[in-house]
Amino acid sequence: MESYQKRGYLNSDFRIFHLKDQVDTEFDYHTHNFHKITIFISGNVQYFIEGKTYTLNPYDIVLVNRNDIHCIQVDSSIPYERIIVYISPGFMEAYRTTEYNLAYCFEQAREKQSYVLRIPSLETSSLYKTTQRLERSFHDHEYAGSLYRQILFLEFMIQLNRATLKEGIEYLDTKLYNKKVLDIMNYIQDHLTETISMDSLASVFYLSKYHMMRLFKAETGVTIGHYITYRRLLLARRYIHSGMPITDACFACGFQSYSAFSRAYKQEFKEPPRKLK
Repeated sequence: MESYQKRGYLNSDFRIFHLKDQVDTEFDYHTHNFHKITIFISGNVQYFIEGKTYTLNPYDIVLVNRNDIHCIQVDSSIPYERIIVYISPGFMEAYRTTEYNLAYCFEQAREKQSYVLRIPSLETSSLYKTTQRLERSFHDHEYAGSLYRQILFLEFMIQLNRATLKEGIEYLDTKLYNKKVLDIMNYIQDHLTETISMDSLASVFYLSKYHMMRLFKAETGVTIGHYITYRRLLLARRYIHSGMPITDACFACGFQSYSAFSRAYKQEFKEPPRKLK
C-alpha cells in the first residue's frame, strides 16, 4: 500500500461499540471491507472521506461505504465519544426486499458524494430518540442486554432510512473539498475501462501534470495511479463475483495484461483472484 491500508476484519453480521477516549494516535488513510457507521457524540473531530472533509457536530452520523478511502483527525486534548457500527455487506443484502432496503442511506451517500448526515431538529426527531436509546443500552446489564442492543440497532437503521426517504435528515454539503479533485475522481470512475494516462488527465482538466498529481495526493491521501488501480480491482471483483471468468474480468476493467492485474490484486487483497471464485 502507498498511503492507506485496510483496517479491521468483520467475522459477524455487525459489531457495535461505544467508545470514549482521548485519542493520541494519528490515523492514516485506510479502507474497510465492510460498511461503517459512526455516530459522533462529543469531541473535536474532522473526517476525511473520498476527497471531502467534514467537521462534526454532536449526533452527526458518518456513513463510510466499504472500500471508501477515509481517515480522521482528532483533537487529543478533548475526550472523543462515539458509537461505531461495522456492518457486513451480506447483512445489508439480507435486509433488501422489494419493500425495503436498509442499505439505501449508504447508496444515497455515495450517489450524493456526501457522507455525513445531520439531524435538523434533535428534540423532535424519532431518529435522535432511537440513537439515545441505543447509546443508553450500553449501560444496560439486564437480561439479554446484547440482544436488546441488536434490536435497537435494527430500529436505528429503519429510522435512519425513513429519515433519509422523507428528507428528515440532511446530507451535509461540506465546503471543505477541492472541486477539481472530485471532478478527477468522477472522471476516473466513468472511464475505468479505458486507457487513462497522467498526460491525458492533465489535458482534460487543464492542469500541469505534476501539479495535478501533487494536488490529488494531498486531498485524498493516495496517488492518482494507485486510485485508478484500486477502483479497477474493485470493478474486477464485482465482475468475478457475478460469474465472469477471471481473465475476461481482468481486461474488462481496464488492465492491459493479466500479469499486471494478478500482481496488483494479490498486493491489494493479499490473495490471488482465483480465491474469489
